[in-house]
Amino acid sequence: MITGLDGSLVPIVESGTGKDKRKGKTLLWKQANLCCARAKDSVECVYGATMASVKMAGLSWRTVADGAGLVRTSSVHAVADGADPIFSAFSEQFAAWENRAKFTVDFYHVNEYLGEAAEWIAPANKPEWLHQQQGLLLENKVCEVLQILETHCEPLEQKEAPVRAAHRYIDKRKDNLDYAGARAEGLPIGSGEIESGHRHVIQQRLKIAGAWWIVQNAEVMLQLRTTRANNDWDRYWTELSKN
Repeated sequence: MITGLDGSLVPIVESGTGKDKRKGKTLLWKQANLCCARAKDSVECVYGATMASVKMAGLSWRTVADGAGLVRTSSVHAVADGADPIFSAFSEQFAAWENRAKFTVDFYHVNEYLGEAAEWIAPANKPEWLHQQQGLLLENKVCEVLQILETHCEPLEQKEAPVRAAHRYIDKRKDNLDYAGARAEGLPIGSGEIESGHRHVIQQRLKIAGAWWIVQNAEVMLQLRTTRANNDWDRYWTELSKN
């Protein structure tokens, strides 16, 4: 089972508190959490989405995996950003799979941190330096990357510290960077599927020009969008017409 979870910002409007709620309204961006899952030999994902917290989205994550065919004997391969809420949601929802559930930090998120660090470490030959670190990561030589970063970490009193940030991010998830193992098994190391899902499931409708949503309506629209993406549209309306 290949799966992932990630957030996407959508435009939200909060009404004012006076009699005329149009006055004093606030426009802001809030995160919609999208998850997907598919069997390794399938090309179609099952999707779930919610405006709720990542912790609550974890419940949808497990439901989506079940809908994609997850059983007790399955192996689970998750690819996502290594942020604490996402990692915790995965650990909670797939704890029963123990050694058969593996969380892999999205290779391109790691590269974003390394790219920022490269501006400080090797401004004159950033592409070459970055390519070298990528090669080490793909060979699971994480300790070597950490050692290189450590020798260039900024002073503790320096507020802008991209090298230290990259070192902290990689070190915290060093047990979740088995890129060599994933590639050997033909498994993805990037979260391209969930990123694609953001575009055609969420953003194509919720980020149309001029649209601002109250949270409740955004939540309803997310459920409709995932129902459609899961090819469950006709069944949904058939069931609704019976009630």
